[in-house]
Amino acid sequence: MSRTPVQTDQAPAAIGTYSQAIRHNDTVYISGQIPLDPASGKLVEGIDAQIQQVFENLKAVAKASGSSLDKALKVTVFLTDLAHFAKVNEVMEAYFSQPYPARAAVEVAGLPKGAQVEADAILAH
Repeated sequence: MSRTPVQTDQAPAAIGTYSQAIRHNDTVYISGQIPLDPASGKLVEGIDAQIQQVFENLKAVAKASGSSLDKALKVTVFLTDLAHFAKVNEVMEAYFSQPYPARAAVEVAGLPKGAQVEADAILAH
């Protein structure tokens, strides 16, 4: 089995026992990204900035894997308040083109470091 870890300093470093992403054959599995600024390691402030940062982090990991968000097959978004779902849709339009990836959005009680949003993705390579 071929499992290749993906690592980039253009996205936050893993803060636990996981890789930023794993490439297996022609598929890339990106771990959940929270809105940490990769340069400072700090959570960005405000829901709009947090949503934007999450997708910037996903984009950076996708690029480091040799793929891109244009090749996203599935995205899962976790929100601490589904009232922000419309904002997620607005931001996603800047990162994805049609045909859009499959997606799930889930409201959760809490996220690491007090983030309001987290997203992961599965990409074709």
